[in-house]
Amino acid sequence: MKVHFDFREIATATMILFAVIDILGSVPIIIGLRKKVGHIESEKASVVSLVIMIAFLFVGEKILKLIGIDVYSFAVAGSFILFFLALEMILGITLYKEDEPESASIVPIAFPLIAGAGTLTALLSLRAEYHVENIIVAITINTIFVYIVLKSSKRIESVLGKNGLNIIRKVFGVILLAIAVKLFAANINELF
Repeated sequence: MKVHFDFREIATATMILFAVIDILGSVPIIIGLRKKVGHIESEKASVVSLVIMIAFLFVGEKILKLIGIDVYSFAVAGSFILFFLALEMILGITLYKEDEPESASIVPIAFPLIAGAGTLTALLSLRAEYHVENIIVAITINTIFVYIVLKSSKRIESVLGKNGLNIIRKVFGVILLAIAVKLFAANINELF
């Protein structure tokens, strides 16, 4: 098996996942959870989200084939999800509202906050365009960053403040919007 490590693919996949996971934008949620339950298990949440993302990267396509959907169709559908996530980030609106988690365990942090529907969709969309080993490196880089953010969420909030977090969220929203358009354009031709 030939390995295709490509720095450009790793950098692009890392940025896409960073924008979709939006861990900096989730700092207020994480802080709220920490205040409610006292302690967040950063290590467990990070490891579980890493396992979920890598497993879905390999098994997700097989699940799609089982139900008769090709990767290109999923990538186009994923581009729509990324598009709406980007709109939420840019406009500061909520199109999809999840129930408030009751405890800050692995379930609300690792799934769906980190490895949620948007992240899993992005992974399969990336799989349609990039080599798997580059996506795995991107997942690992993002998981390390998620761990750092979870560990130092209070410090990040005090340094950036509400306005700083909003600016970062909007910048990554614009990047994610551009990525969604590119993903749509790259995969729509394969459907016809």
